[in-house]
Order: sequence, then structure tokens, then C-alpha cells
Amino acid sequence: MGLAPKDTLSGTSVKGKPRLCKIGNARLRKCFYMPAMVAIRFTPVVAEFHRRLKENGKNGKVIVCAAMRKLVHIIYGVLKTGKPFNPHYAQNIA
Repeated sequence: MGLAPKDTLSGTSVKGKPRLCKIGNARLRKCFYMPAMVAIRFTPVVAEFHRRLKENGKNGKVIVCAAMRKLVHIIYGVLKTGKPFNPHYAQNIA
């Protein structure tokens, strides 16, 4: 889908901003932007993820792209297992 982060490195002296890898479907990236914004606001799992990235000093666009990627992983897990999304799944394992 092209949601993988891509760091720009040029030798040892110049470090660019992280960007999205553009390999993948641009339409899918476009379709996941607004759902990621809503998930950041209303989904506790993604909101916690947003808070953690914000504390680590990430900027807004990087956080939104990470939320888009998180949504893709959640959707894949739901489709793969055939079970509904459980936000407390990681807590049940421990």
C-alpha cells in the first residue's frame, strides 16, 4: 500500500525528513487518510498510539501515516482471523 516509512540518508552529514514509500496504490493511501484521522480521535488503541508517538517527538503527518498503517494491520488481523476487533486483545495475552 505504500505506507512504509522511508528514511532519507545521504552519507553521514545530511539526514532528511522521513517520508512515505510511494510504492503502492495511491488511491488506497488517499482512502485511509480520513479514517486514520477519525481513529486517532475516537479509537482508544489508535489514540494511545498517537499519544506515544507525539511524546517521542514525531510530527503530525508522520503520526497520521503511522495510524494509517496501524489501521491496515488491524483490518488484516480481522480478515485473517475472522473474529471481530478486540481492543483488549494484547492485554488478554499477557
